Amino acid sequence: MEPAASQLRVLLDNVEQVLPAEEFERKVTAAARGQRPPLRVKFGVDPTSTDIHLGHAVVLRKLRDFQRLGHTAVLIIGGFTAQVGDPSGRSTTRPRLTPAEVAANAATYLAQTRKVVLAERLEVVDNADWLKAMTMADVLRLTSRMTVAQMLERADFAERYRQRRPIAVSEFLYPLLQASDSVAVRADVELGGTDQTFNLLVGRDLQAAEGQDPQCIMTLPLLEGTDGSVKMSKSAGNVIGVDEPPAEMFGKAMSISDDLMGKYFRLATDVAPAEVDLIEAELAAGRLHPAAAKRRLGREIVSLYWSPEDAAAAEERFDVQFVRREVPADVPGFELGATDPWFLPSLLVAAGLSASGSEARRQVAAGAVRLDGAVLSEPTAALTRDALAGRVLQVGRRRFVRLRA
Repeated sequence: MEPAASQLRVLLDNVEQVLPAEEFERKVTAAARGQRPPLRVKFGVDPTSTDIHLGHAVVLRKLRDFQRLGHTAVLIIGGFTAQVGDPSGRSTTRPRLTPAEVAANAATYLAQTRKVVLAERLEVVDNADWLKAMTMADVLRLTSRMTVAQMLERADFAERYRQRRPIAVSEFLYPLLQASDSVAVRADVELGGTDQTFNLLVGRDLQAAEGQDPQCIMTLPLLEGTDGSVKMSKSAGNVIGVDEPPAEMFGKAMSISDDLMGKYFRLATDVAPAEVDLIEAELAAGRLHPAAAKRRLGREIVSLYWSPEDAAAAEERFDVQFVRREVPADVPGFELGATDPWFLPSLLVAAGLSASGSEARRQVAAGAVRLDGAVLSEPTAALTRDALAGRVLQVGRRRFVRLRA
């Protein structure tokens, strides 16, 4: 195991806060000297959707740093807590997910997280294994650990209470359930975004109440999404998924605002901090064009989750579409079949360009649908097979199909 000073340089890079800092340093130092076992570092992910995105990956990448230094990563899939819904940063109660919905989402999570974390020194557990078995007596004992006044110290709860917005009792339970995870896995450190500070501290308190050595907490910055305004999340529609095709990933990276490039380089790539400093200085001095830096960013992101060859191909595809305004050579085909004529929204859904008829109509109304480059503006259009065969149907800037009779 590397010396403590070397470990701390890596582990504290790009970190927002560590609490208590002195205690964390003591734990790392003791582990580095062989005076205690490697740290058990916990990170929980609730499978509330099917995708892991770069925002999740910020914390997962720090988890990987711990693994590389010889510590144990404990990845908790929130099979139970996802059904309750994390209230962090929310102004309203989250919709409840069914066990079946959570299970379907969780099925994709592990494969995607393995694109970031190492297979070695990794434990993967589902908190449904212990939370689902709790009795009413267990729940009452758990809730006795905190008061309503303590819960209302949390900023988002306090604001909702001030505005007389509903707060479900189940939302008060969420931090206690997450804290129970720390007890169950005997966490030494728990990672999370800055919006998780309250929940992580509850875990520390609950461990102490259960006679365990309280975990240290480490928070990392929240990564804004491609819209540049709010944190990356599926509900905001501003994500770059770690499992997205290379061309989609590169194209989305090219849409990131110029002022966020430095943050993306630091939190979402393996570019060395000193090199990011240089990139930022060159941009500020006008010696590096933002478009060139953004292309580098896109290549770095795609290379992490796919390969350098995929990154080069994605950049070429971007140039074909957006620089030379050509139709990509690898456009997938769609067989028109026997239907004649095609109702435009039905065609968009069948071809996989729209999720639903209502979404298709919105896309048409917004001028986002084109046929061989010509905008289709009539949502109720009925198009014959002869008028469609051999032509390219496009939605937005990146989605195409070639229609075949």
